[in-house]
Amino acid sequence: MTCVEDLDKEVILQGSSFKESREYVEAGFTEIYYVDPGFRLFEKHIIGIPPIAIGMDHDFIVFPFTKPCYGTFLLKVEDAEEAKRLRSLKLNTKKGR
Repeated sequence: MTCVEDLDKEVILQGSSFKESREYVEAGFTEIYYVDPGFRLFEKHIIGIPPIAIGMDHDFIVFPFTKPCYGTFLLKVEDAEEAKRLRSLKLNTKKGR
């Protein structure tokens, strides 16, 4: 099981709201997937207010991660295997669903 603390990550936003994270992804990426709370990414359940936006750029994945007592962070992680897995799932790419 992967621990988010162990990922080689870049913190893009710290202490952001779910809305701020979603707006950042929507403004900065053309490959965006929308998921519901509970979706598993890096073997962890993502929590938040839907729609939760995940941005992709080649093998980089940008996603919100909420750590209890610390708040929500927008993280950027390079992981070719997880990027390939996400693309294979044929996730929703439309905000309105």
